Amino acid sequence: MTVFEKATREKFRYPSTKGQLTTEQLWDLPLTAKSGFSLDDVAKAVNAELKAAGTESFVATETNPATETLRAKLDVVKQVIATRLAEDQAAKAAAAKKLEKEKLIEILGRKQDAVLENLTEAELLARINNL
Repeated sequence: MTVFEKATREKFRYPSTKGQLTTEQLWDLPLTAKSGFSLDDVAKAVNAELKAAGTESFVATETNPATETLRAKLDVVKQVIATRLAEDQAAKAAAAKKLEKEKLIEILGRKQDAVLENLTEAELLARINNL
């Protein structure tokens, strides 16, 4: 079972400054924000809960279900963050490519205009008559 399947089946809720959030609402949060309402803040809150719930034992082998749920919640938040970071990076790369393409098209236009400027009067008339 994937972490998202587990999150939706078990109806995970995540702590935030504006109340409990669903898994779906995580996708709408900003990565960071000064207001304390961001994915980073949610991840920190879940991680703090996990640390508070976990009393490690190097002898006991049974796992605490609450700790496992908190780990799964943290995995979901981390996955959302990783996906959003990748999307942001891809968007920045696409914007940079678009900007470079526009610049190259502008330069090409200027070069083509320069070629036309260098045509003789007779060549220009011939091209006009061919149109």
